[in-house]
Amino acid sequence: MWTAGWGMQEREDLNDRTKAYTKRVMRLVDSLPQGRTAEALSKQLLHSATSVGAHYRSACRANSTDDFIAKMGIVEADANDCLYWMELLVESGLVAEKKLTSLIEEGNALIAITTASINTARQRTASPQPTQNR
Repeated sequence: MWTAGWGMQEREDLNDRTKAYTKRVMRLVDSLPQGRTAEALSKQLLHSATSVGAHYRSACRANSTDDFIAKMGIVEADANDCLYWMELLVESGLVAEKKLTSLIEEGNALIAITTASINTARQRTASPQPTQNR
C-alpha cells in the first residue's frame, strides 16, 4: 500500500471522515422533497458522495505513486461534484443554503486535503531519490 507517506492513523482518520461525509449526504438525500428534479439531483449527489469514500479507500491500496495520484484525483473530482449538486439543490430552492453550510464546508475541506495529498505525492515523485553507495 502506498499513501504519500501517511501513517496508519491518518489514513484511518480520513477513511472515517469520508465515510461520515457520505452518511451525512445520505441523510440529506433522504430528507429531500419528492419530485423529478429532486430525484435527479439526489441520485447524482448520492453517487458522487459514495464514490468519495470508495475511491479514497482504493487510493489507500494504490500500488505506486502514480496510481495513488490518479485515484486521489478521482476522489477530488467526486468531492467537487458533490459541491456542484449541492449548489444546484440550493439554487433550485429545494434546500435552504443554511441547511447545507456545514456539509459544503466539509466537502471543501476534503477537497483541500485531497489536493494537498496529490501535491505532496507529486513533489516526492519529482524530487531526486538518494543514490546508494556501492
